[in-house]
Amino acid sequence: MMSHASCKVTVDERYEMTKEIEVSISCDDCVRRGTPDCEDCLVSFVLGETPGQLEMTGDDAHVVELFCSQGMIPRLRYQRSSS
Repeated sequence: MMSHASCKVTVDERYEMTKEIEVSISCDDCVRRGTPDCEDCLVSFVLGETPGQLEMTGDDAHVVELFCSQGMIPRLRYQRSSS
């Protein structure tokens, strides 16, 4: 599932880091999970053999898009199931 969310991480009671998550991809929703397309997908490339969910900020997504356009990393092959 692709969505927008905010993640707040408390380092200790004095410091708090907030990271905006702009893209969240869940392999559980993908019709290509377990297929050869899955093995050649950005999510599998980043998370390894047992992909689950990939979250990226807008800046992360921009860098990934640049790398994919140059053929440096696999592109996203996510396709949401209709169920």
